[in-house]
Amino acid sequence: MTDSVKFRPAVAADIETIVALVESAYRGDASRAGWTTEADFLDGQRTDAEGVRPLIESEGSIVLVAERSNELLACIHVQRLAGAGYFGMFSVRPTLQGQGIGDLLLRAAEAIVRDQWHLPEMTMTVISIRPELIAYYERRGYRRTGETKPFPYGDARFGEPKRDDLQFEVFSKRL
Repeated sequence: MTDSVKFRPAVAADIETIVALVESAYRGDASRAGWTTEADFLDGQRTDAEGVRPLIESEGSIVLVAERSNELLACIHVQRLAGAGYFGMFSVRPTLQGQGIGDLLLRAAEAIVRDQWHLPEMTMTVISIRPELIAYYERRGYRRTGETKPFPYGDARFGEPKRDDLQFEVFSKRL
């Protein structure tokens, strides 16, 4: 199933498809078909076209997409930071989760950071109340840094929280 998956940097023409993919992976009833849903603790949007466009167009930033037969299956945003890469917006179509596409895409993103940008580390954040997601990243070599970041309460661009204890936990991996 994963042998025919191809990777490429997203282009502006992909923006609406990427937004729909990300929303389907994290929000609403459609997201419940997979295991990455945030629907139990966040309503509203996960991203929008105005948020995705600069990720595609900015220097030191790539939205990498996985596709098969010209059908977008997954995406991940990779950004060059001082001394490390950062990834986020990691989304796999809910009905395809658990089939290895995400693992391949994450490895491709790590390869960009390590082999093209020559950075020794990848960082990322996870909402701290997601033990199954944290376990997924730990199985792939990501470790807690002890750092946390506040959830952007009051900023509807990142969703409408259903609870008041959300925060991001920072993870890193040596590449």
